[in-house]
Amino acid sequence: MKTRIQRASERGTADHGWLKPNFYFSFAGYYNPEQIHFGLLRVLNDDFIEGGGKFHTHPHDNMEIVTIPLSGAVHHKDNTGGEGVVKAGDVQIMSAGSGVLHSEANASATELLNLFQIWVFPKEKNIQPRYDQRSFDVKDRTNNWQVVVSPREEDEALWINQDARFALANLEAGKTLTYENAFKGNGVYVVVINGTVQVGNTVLNKRDALGVWEMDSFSITASEDAELMAVEVPMH
Repeated sequence: MKTRIQRASERGTADHGWLKPNFYFSFAGYYNPEQIHFGLLRVLNDDFIEGGGKFHTHPHDNMEIVTIPLSGAVHHKDNTGGEGVVKAGDVQIMSAGSGVLHSEANASATELLNLFQIWVFPKEKNIQPRYDQRSFDVKDRTNNWQVVVSPREEDEALWINQDARFALANLEAGKTLTYENAFKGNGVYVVVINGTVQVGNTVLNKRDALGVWEMDSFSITASEDAELMAVEVPMH
């Protein structure tokens, strides 16, 4: 088993006033040659967006983009006619495919929005752009991996154009949870959203991340109540 630790304090940051992002991988004005990507996971941004803040219309293509609000809600609009609000508890995926123009804004004029935006390289290029989103019952992730994004029918999740899987869990103090790969040879990037956990001899605190690969399963034990996200991706 190989691992790579990314401490919260080691992430890239920026301050645009209305937007305060934290970068797990090189993005925009942040460049770290040691942190370009993890396998086919290209971007993981932990964004804080002030009330009224907005990303104006901009293009994407050939990228699978997953948005997971942690608090607050995001309003999105795109040039295919799609428009909606994604709130905490919801997950949205956009296959940018052959190209899409979209905007994202804090749905509130006053409340802070915190979200993860995650980019994964696609399996097939230039597919027709598509959006999907779903509300998930947070209770179903107590001491359990709730799969929210996956191409496998049995996972009953939002479809992604890649052999990748996203899962969320709320792990109670003292409990242990095992992650088992959906796809042989994939790696898993685990982010501790809140709390403290231990993987082997490695202790991970709030917003720390651990990349794990060359294994089929591994276990996580919560030292205190913890929220977790696992992003499983091909490593090539």
